[in-house]
Amino acid sequence: MADGAGKGGDASGGPPAKVSSVLFLCGMNAIRSPIAEALARSVLPQTVYIASAGVRQGRRDPFVDAVLAERGLSLGDRQPQRFEDLEDGYFDLIVTMAPEAHHAALDATGTASVEVEFWPMPDPSVVTGSREQILEAYRDVLKRIEQRIERRFGR
Repeated sequence: MADGAGKGGDASGGPPAKVSSVLFLCGMNAIRSPIAEALARSVLPQTVYIASAGVRQGRRDPFVDAVLAERGLSLGDRQPQRFEDLEDGYFDLIVTMAPEAHHAALDATGTASVEVEFWPMPDPSVVTGSREQILEAYRDVLKRIEQRIERRFGR
């Protein structure tokens, strides 16, 4: 599917429907999806259930904590979790941030009435160089996710 396309989208091309639950899904729930979860929690109403997960088990990434702290955000004691281990499997919207996550979401949702959107995001963990260069890659991903959240949810 094209960037931003999803199952169950508004065929009229109008604004996206309001959602009551959102899952952000990426490879290991260590970088992109937890950043998205933290950002979404900071802007969406508390009535919206927000979660994140990965298709594989990951480890918490200290650079994520650093760039979120720069924004006054925190993951608290939250640890990465796998998509298949989620207690609540129903979401109005699943936002995938990596090709493998997108395929997993489409396979898992089948014919269910859930919107799946693909927001491809680079993996900043592949960047090498100084600590500042690596942090800049993480900040860039945070900004990209923030812009997508603003566009999608009208913030």
